[in-house]
Amino acid sequence: MMTSENAVPGGSGRAWDMAKAATAELDGLGRVVAWSRAAETLLGYPAEEVLDRPAAELLALPGDEARAAAVARWCRAGDGWGGSVAARHRDGRDLQLAVQVTPLLDRTGRDRWSVLALEEWRMPGGGVNQLMLEPFLAQAPVGMAVLDTDLRYVWVNEVLEHLIPLDRRLGKPVAEVLPRLEAEAFEERMRRVLETGRPVMDYEFRSPTYADPHQERAYSASFFGLEDPRGQRIGLWYMVIDVTERWRAQERLALLNDASVRIGSTLDVTRTAQELADVAVPALADFVAVDLLDSVLRGDEPVPGPVDSTPVMRRSGQRSVHEGCPEAGLAVGEAVQRSPSSPIARCLLKGESLVEPVLDLATSAWVTEDPVRAAVIHEFGFRSVMVAPVQARGITLGAATFFRSRRLGPFVADDVRLAEELVARAAVCVDNARRFTRERAAARVMQQNLLPHELTGGSALEVASWYFPADAPSGVGGDWFDVIPLSGARVALVVGDVVGHGINAAATMGRLRTAVRTLANLDLPPDELLARLDDLVIGLVKTQGADPAADVQDPGVASTFMGATCLYAVYDPVGRRCSMARAGHLPPLIVGPDGTVDCADLPAGPPLGLGTLPFESVERELAEGSLIALYTNGLIETRDRDIGVGLSRLSDTLAVPGEALKDIGGRAVEALLTGPPSDDAALLLARTHVLDARHVASWDLPADPAVVGNARALAGRQLSEWGMDELLFTTELIVSELVTNAIRHAAGPITLRLIRQDALICEVSDGSSTSPRLRHARTTDESGRGLFIVAQLTRRWGTRYTPAGKVIWTEQSMPSEDGSGDGTD
Repeated sequence: MMTSENAVPGGSGRAWDMAKAATAELDGLGRVVAWSRAAETLLGYPAEEVLDRPAAELLALPGDEARAAAVARWCRAGDGWGGSVAARHRDGRDLQLAVQVTPLLDRTGRDRWSVLALEEWRMPGGGVNQLMLEPFLAQAPVGMAVLDTDLRYVWVNEVLEHLIPLDRRLGKPVAEVLPRLEAEAFEERMRRVLETGRPVMDYEFRSPTYADPHQERAYSASFFGLEDPRGQRIGLWYMVIDVTERWRAQERLALLNDASVRIGSTLDVTRTAQELADVAVPALADFVAVDLLDSVLRGDEPVPGPVDSTPVMRRSGQRSVHEGCPEAGLAVGEAVQRSPSSPIARCLLKGESLVEPVLDLATSAWVTEDPVRAAVIHEFGFRSVMVAPVQARGITLGAATFFRSRRLGPFVADDVRLAEELVARAAVCVDNARRFTRERAAARVMQQNLLPHELTGGSALEVASWYFPADAPSGVGGDWFDVIPLSGARVALVVGDVVGHGINAAATMGRLRTAVRTLANLDLPPDELLARLDDLVIGLVKTQGADPAADVQDPGVASTFMGATCLYAVYDPVGRRCSMARAGHLPPLIVGPDGTVDCADLPAGPPLGLGTLPFESVERELAEGSLIALYTNGLIETRDRDIGVGLSRLSDTLAVPGEALKDIGGRAVEALLTGPPSDDAALLLARTHVLDARHVASWDLPADPAVVGNARALAGRQLSEWGMDELLFTTELIVSELVTNAIRHAAGPITLRLIRQDALICEVSDGSSTSPRLRHARTTDESGRGLFIVAQLTRRWGTRYTPAGKVIWTEQSMPSEDGSGDGTD
């Protein structure tokens, strides 16, 4: 191994023994022009065999000629050189010589060189000497270099020589040889070694290869000090090991770990596809496109097996090292056109990864057949392509395409395995997102069918509603509300809350809403309707196997018990009366026309499903223009807000007389729901209207058969005043049949009432609770056809009970504006 030019040659620390030193002189071309007897003794060559021949022929190791040339250039630029040289004896032996080269000048000024040499020392015990070590060190599989105290290269072995040629290293400082950042890091560690004498181990760095600056490799360097036998620091040496494979393995592991965290953060198909592209760039590829089947994006189940060119694929995610993905050619969501020869088509058909390590732009069919694609590949320097199928649970969901330029080099087997692992992980997340999309779509369809599409209060109420499920991803919840038209121009308002939220609560809510609508059509008073609804919930609870009276703190019970609350109100626009009852639900807020807010004093009643206490109704008279607010606890109660605070805040937002319902409700929601609700929230607002004498006519009739004709006449005159002569004939028949039945089969008092709304309503009330029954009379029967005729002439009819008896009512469709209506359904 070469020593520093300032070191004392000989290796043992002894001074030069000039009597034993071999001397020679070289001319400027490196030829021997003088040869001493000591040189003949040392190397065995007589002068006649050496003179006028290149001195490099005496060197023993392959490649030393190049090193000698580098030494000569160094000597010309400096004051000489000293070090270790391997030479070959005439008898074939190799000698390791300590050499000192000194520049001379002849009378003409031409270069001449004086060379002094001694055989170097042997290691103690007669073991391995430097002559034996030199070949191993020079050809060691790791890079090694020796530098002097000025951090100039003195010697490098073949590994480092292949990285940077010898003439670019020897005699030059580190800062002139290595890249700036690498040189700065090396110098900082080298000076630390020279100052402290302690080695610096395993400094890892990455550096481009000199054969291809676009390629980057990883190295580990260790630095050690050099001292002479007297303990003086004469330089240092370092060793460099290529750890690229270890570094790549660590990066692959880190990339997989990063993928496990970043991919699948949501249950959104396109977001998951984009996350796959984001993870792979720039670590694995320069451009990545993830294309999924259109059916996957919709949440449908793809057909198992290979995928041909028939199904539509859409770009679902893409990422590039260039901002804006200029090489993509497609935006996310656009359909992907694929020819049979394209890598994507072949990958999907085979169901396995396809790799073109070196992309041939001149002969590749799928490139040349599309000039635009060829131009993009050429412009961005893509040199390698890989396509991996996105597969999960035996079905193909799409494909991921990876492109590389010279920056990362061609795809190799390890890259393919890494890409397949990334895509496999993403595929499971995509499939989970697809399944969720399907379930969410089904849940939303169910929710849309369970809740009313359009709310209308007819001429009795102006209504508006808001609904916010806590289970935002699925969009379903257990709260519900409804507006139900009743007979006699009345309207029912209902709001309810099923315990919990999500799909199970929504299913239970659907049952209860349907039940409420069915019971409402029976024209039951609020307290009786809630009692029957309570029976239904008790049946549902028993079906689930839970005891509603058990301790709700029991986790087993809490997981199966499906309790619910409900508020049911009926508003009559003729009498301006509102009858209400509640089952464990929050009371409604009544806002007067002047903005005064009143919380209705209703008996709380037990929640549905307990069956312990009766329900009570309360009736209130409401001024025209009053506002009724029905809501659920999710609107006013949160984890950090007491229910009383929320109720007060809701009252403040409602106390605005005359404002549109949409504005009032929007302001209330904005004030109360500052973030995603922790529980399902619903709000139903209704503003009351009154049907006065212009829309209602009523007559008390005696229980005398002779009054039937008078009743027909009264109804006829009223229809004429309302301009509804088209309904005169059918109305007279209806009035005649209903009044006749009341006189024959019921008791007084008898009242006839006509209501003009969106339909013509005819009501006959009496004091009997006996319900009429529609009969199918035989041809020989003389009676029994009255109600059958009524049913044929009206769009619907029915009976409702009152505290004083019952009311038989009918509804006829209003005549159309062009006069073509016939009054029948």
